[in-house]
Amino acid sequence: MIRICMVGTGYVGLVSGACMADFGHKVTCVDINKDRIESLRKGGIPFYEPGLDRLVLKNVAEDRLFFTTSLAEGMRDADVIFIAVQTPMSGTGEADLQYVMKVGEEIGELLDSHKVIVTKSTVPVGTNRELRKVIQSHLKHDVTFDMASNPEFLREGSSIEDFMRPDRVVVGVESEHAEKLLSELYRPLYLLDTPLVKTGIETAELIKYASNSFLAVKISFINEMATLAETVGADISHVAKAMGLDKRIGPKFLHAGLGFGGSCLPKDTNAIVHIADSWGRDMTIVRAAIAVNAELPRRALDKAERMAGDLSGKTVALLGLAFKPNTDDIRSSPTLPLVEGLKAKGCTIRVHDPAAMENFKLFHPDLVYTDSPYEACSGADITMLVTEWNQYRQLDFNQLRESMTGNAFLDCRNVYDRPYLERFGFKYDCFGRAEHTSELS
Repeated sequence: MIRICMVGTGYVGLVSGACMADFGHKVTCVDINKDRIESLRKGGIPFYEPGLDRLVLKNVAEDRLFFTTSLAEGMRDADVIFIAVQTPMSGTGEADLQYVMKVGEEIGELLDSHKVIVTKSTVPVGTNRELRKVIQSHLKHDVTFDMASNPEFLREGSSIEDFMRPDRVVVGVESEHAEKLLSELYRPLYLLDTPLVKTGIETAELIKYASNSFLAVKISFINEMATLAETVGADISHVAKAMGLDKRIGPKFLHAGLGFGGSCLPKDTNAIVHIADSWGRDMTIVRAAIAVNAELPRRALDKAERMAGDLSGKTVALLGLAFKPNTDDIRSSPTLPLVEGLKAKGCTIRVHDPAAMENFKLFHPDLVYTDSPYEACSGADITMLVTEWNQYRQLDFNQLRESMTGNAFLDCRNVYDRPYLERFGFKYDCFGRAEHTSELS
């Protein structure tokens, strides 16, 4: 058993801490938010993630998972300290490291025995070197410590499965002690033959950015292809399927629609552009992916106006607010600029989302929030399917059509197809299938 101090109970810290406890380790999660810690002690989860509530309750009950506001308490008996605080995108696009460095200062002041200090947060290349200097400059005792990087690859909505059955685990180390400790921590994954990639710290820091940037490029690529498919009369779903059957390409992240959002891809693509700039390099492909992604909400607005006419004074129903299904996360959700555009056109906006409405109200309290997709569509001139929640995949279109004033249905995630919707009297459009295509759906 390894004794772990997990600093931060946000998405990465709480999921990682709960999963490490389930491996059999003793984990103390630390957060300065007193209300959050009190809630966690009672089994409350601060965000929506399937299965996390049960995992937390189980490991708290079995005395492997603890919560505190005291970093000193969390560090006291720990073998390893994970830093899993937020690194949000700054106004200029760089990763904001103030929270990481603040934790480093506090660790330095409290450190009284040798520890391994690991960055779990996504941080730019060179951060661990700077963090070492910060910790050293705040030491009150004559002690040594090891630094390491262990980037996370968790997808919101499936994070527990991603942690328990990962494609790989990356550890960036510079000492034999840190390598042995982290190898032991992840030993339960050896039964799954999970590759453990051991490398240097700078390489580990770059791996996370490289991975996320590649996925963003792949998403933007298929969305550019979708635009071309509409122009030439092709079907992007067939294009993507055929591309994905090529083992060199693979089928994942080839779904045309509103592009990428959330807490990782937008932040990490902007960060790697700034990292490259600081070294005199230009990430041309990544910049292009960012630009393509930024245009997609405008494309949706243009499509909506072509379908329903001038949107001024019209009622628009939005099904889905989160950036993806199975999460309540609206960070960098394409719905945010979409709503801004609809407001600018003078629309009444009715919305439904199974998990994200409370978060969305913080930014747009003036929308009409409803209890069901059918209530959201009541009196709407056009319905836009924005997030592909499972409950939106089997809609009762007779009921939907009866509740709407208009008959336009814009499928921003390509869940349905034109012939099916036309049976119910809908005018249909999506991303990447031209109206004049003669291909079978």
